[in-house]
Amino acid sequence: MTMRNVQSYSGRAAGDSSTARRLTTGLGLFSIGLGLAEVIAPEAMAQLSGVRNRPKNRTLLRLYGLREFAAGVGILTQARPAAWLWTRVAGDAVDLSSLLSALGGRGNDRRKLAVSIASVAGVTAADIYCAQRLTAGRQRAPFASPSTRVVRTIIVDRPIEQAYEFWHDFENLPRFMEYLQSVHYTGNRRMHWIAKGPAGSQVEWDAEIVSDEPNRRISWRSVEGSRFEHSGSVQFERAPGNRGTLVRVEIDFSRSRGAAALGKLLRMDLGRRVMHDLRNFKQVLEVGEVTQSAASVHPGMHAAQPEPEAVYQH
Repeated sequence: MTMRNVQSYSGRAAGDSSTARRLTTGLGLFSIGLGLAEVIAPEAMAQLSGVRNRPKNRTLLRLYGLREFAAGVGILTQARPAAWLWTRVAGDAVDLSSLLSALGGRGNDRRKLAVSIASVAGVTAADIYCAQRLTAGRQRAPFASPSTRVVRTIIVDRPIEQAYEFWHDFENLPRFMEYLQSVHYTGNRRMHWIAKGPAGSQVEWDAEIVSDEPNRRISWRSVEGSRFEHSGSVQFERAPGNRGTLVRVEIDFSRSRGAAALGKLLRMDLGRRVMHDLRNFKQVLEVGEVTQSAASVHPGMHAAQPEPEAVYQH
């Protein structure tokens, strides 16, 4: 296979994978919403689907709702959601079987049942597509790059000492990283991180400071066995022309265990999320709070927002 063919294949594979990931996130959110509706309002769901509003049907809908909710949470929070998608496929088969059986039942609305069957069949096709794509991607993982490195920079109009001191107190991070609920020191250079997960849940992990060079660099890494295996660093340099501090953030994360789950948690591409956080960091230091995006204040590229470095894959 020529290099051009490899690149073409890789591009198609990356596009398919990206589409599958976006669709998977949508299916996870849909599953949580449907599950909550079936648990909270089974009467309305029975009427909507075309089955009779009987105690037996309401109980069945609540059980199906619990299954849907669990699958949705699993899809959105687990690093490898393929298994949860296959769980949805199995659940879709059960739903289709129940709806088909209801077609012959007395008092059921066959027209609504036909619409429900078509809708479930469409969702089933999407579930199968995503499950197959993610399963295939995991099988190809040994041939893929083991890690991804994200690098982003920004200029903050504050002295190096102030920028370093603010970041050095990791408990300040939730002030500009919106997805974080808290970061607490637990001793021995270790910190406990709590992030906001889907549906009001919490996601927690531990990290440790690897090196700390005052006013120059702070680096950290997740502890062994952490759900989000990654390492990161933030560097502080005097900006050209003494225009403040150049802040440079680098993050290396494990594709096999951390990247997929972390991307779902952040609800944004990691490179975009890091840049978003840096803009918030700039606002907190310069203004005292996060007010609005830097892009809305300075359209296009500007001195405070140098062109971010690309995401490198090794």
